[in-house]
Amino acid sequence: MIKMRLEQLSHVVMNHKKIRRLMKKYNLVATVRRANPYRKMAKATHEHATCPNLLQRKFDQAEPDKVFLTDITYLSYGSGQTAYLSVVKDGSTRQVPAHCLSTSLDVSLSIRTLDRLMERLGDNLHPEAMIHSDQGIHYTHPTFRQKVSQAGFRQSMSRKGNCWDNASMESFFGHMKDELDLSDCKTLEELRNRVEEYIHYYNSARYQWTLKKMTPDQYRSHLLTA
Repeated sequence: MIKMRLEQLSHVVMNHKKIRRLMKKYNLVATVRRANPYRKMAKATHEHATCPNLLQRKFDQAEPDKVFLTDITYLSYGSGQTAYLSVVKDGSTRQVPAHCLSTSLDVSLSIRTLDRLMERLGDNLHPEAMIHSDQGIHYTHPTFRQKVSQAGFRQSMSRKGNCWDNASMESFFGHMKDELDLSDCKTLEELRNRVEEYIHYYNSARYQWTLKKMTPDQYRSHLLTA
């Protein structure tokens, strides 16, 4: 990522191995990702019916708005307080078109996130649009499943206990927690603003090697004009 930013923003071309040597010399080390405790809760109970894994890890199908991935993670702030971030990510462009932050982990969190995605898409739903998640109760709940069906999405779920089936979504959360410093966020509103800023940065300014060194917004435009 440093290599891409140097090239795109400063027009400095530097080999990634040299960057690694310089980071080692000046003791610049990336933070280590932490496990997501929501994953344990999602596996704790499955009162509702699940869906087959229609996606089969084919995250990138080179079409914007066709495959959407969704999941929930926790964020700590203030004096040991916890908020929950629900996110939808486009599998092809890596964009985050919808998200929702809450102090409650009830089912309404995933439903509000879906509402925001539908509002963003409007009437432009891909004829083969799919939304993929884990088997958590937020996504097996009848209200959520009914809303997905009514909106025109196909619903897909990861196999039980297989995090690789939604690895692209996990990757987003991992990078966000590596790059987002929340240590000075004292209130939920401060946390909300910080998350909003990061997602805007991620979509419009964070270059990605696998997107031909483009940002998600740029890559979406590239796919639409290709």
